[in-house]
Amino acid sequence: MGAFFASLLANCGAYSGRIPDGTQGQVGESLASYSLQRSSEPRVPRLSLAHKRAFPGEVRTPLRLPAGARGWREAHLDPVRGMTIGPIESYLQPGRGYASAPFEETLGEVGKMGADWISLTVFGRVWDSQSAGVDLSFEQPSELTRTRVIRSVAQAHARGLRVLLVPHLWLESGEWRAEMQPRNQERFDKWVQSYQRFVLFWADVAQESGVDMLAAGVELRSWVTTSQAPSFIELVGKIRSHYAGLLTYAANWDDVDDTLILSELDVIGINAFYPLHWEENASWEQIEAGGNRVAQQVAELAERYERPVVFTEFGYTTRKDTAIQPWLWPEELGVVDVDQYAQARAYAGLLGSMKGVPGFAGAFVWRMYADITDMSQEAEWGFSPWGKESQRVLENTFQDEAFADPPDPFGLLAFTKLR
Repeated sequence: MGAFFASLLANCGAYSGRIPDGTQGQVGESLASYSLQRSSEPRVPRLSLAHKRAFPGEVRTPLRLPAGARGWREAHLDPVRGMTIGPIESYLQPGRGYASAPFEETLGEVGKMGADWISLTVFGRVWDSQSAGVDLSFEQPSELTRTRVIRSVAQAHARGLRVLLVPHLWLESGEWRAEMQPRNQERFDKWVQSYQRFVLFWADVAQESGVDMLAAGVELRSWVTTSQAPSFIELVGKIRSHYAGLLTYAANWDDVDDTLILSELDVIGINAFYPLHWEENASWEQIEAGGNRVAQQVAELAERYERPVVFTEFGYTTRKDTAIQPWLWPEELGVVDVDQYAQARAYAGLLGSMKGVPGFAGAFVWRMYADITDMSQEAEWGFSPWGKESQRVLENTFQDEAFADPPDPFGLLAFTKLR
């Protein structure tokens, strides 16, 4: 398998070396090396992770960004090298969630991979798509979750890691949150008030704990792409009265162009489960072409709205042809052909194409869990890159100084504009 993969890349002009048979561990490195060769963007100096960890007080996130698509870069911010760390907050698994000893170990492992941001997810419970209320408590009382999130943010900051906090909705019916559609306007108005209570609760937590960026919502298509959008814009204003930092919203990849609230944000967020190809057994050229299509769409979006874009989520399951429908969860797949190389190729195809894209501020991987050693949270073919070939792709990508739209430490963009 390793020799086949190396010859495939060599035929594409991407890899000139040889991977001996059975040396599977090097395949991810070759993919990542390929993905990091594509841009002529000059590398720029940045604070090393070791420096950030030694002097965490020097890690400061601005409350606002300079205007324009490249505001992230002009603020001298490194691209987001982020990892979503999912909660384990069940009473059946005590001592393994946020703020636990295993969580602290997970932060250390995430840092070793080269990540400098984490994303923390806090859920509100909704019964179904026609419900008019959000329950702040999920698996445990909201005040207990609040305490643990505040402690987790402090743990991350102590390691020089920045934090995105994502208030998320869990529908007990199994429906998608994008399909929320209370039966009439009166119920929709109640839904808006209940969601406002939920998100402002977490906005207060974000302010108190010094979270670096907050998501106002996730995949709320039926709200933010319709005539109901003005009420969400009003909500954004209320969130800003509770939280002073950077604000984003996580649109789904296929409705971000229809989302009507993007101009109200500091950073446009995309849950970037883009298909990279539709053909089975796709070639590297087809995967790369899919990544290039995504890169073009992101650059155009950033330019149109004059806002930087971050992938608030991206990921691929560990299975054959994973880039065809990457949003499918493991439990939806039935019998699966586990394929680490398909996952690694998808990572390399997307991340390699995003290198140097103007306005692209970086990405959060979906995902690992609060206890990184707990393999019970998802199947072998799940999204986690931990211990897989895709982890090597991430490590090599995160180590590259010019990943995404790199920072402008000497103010050269501003100087050019003045001229």
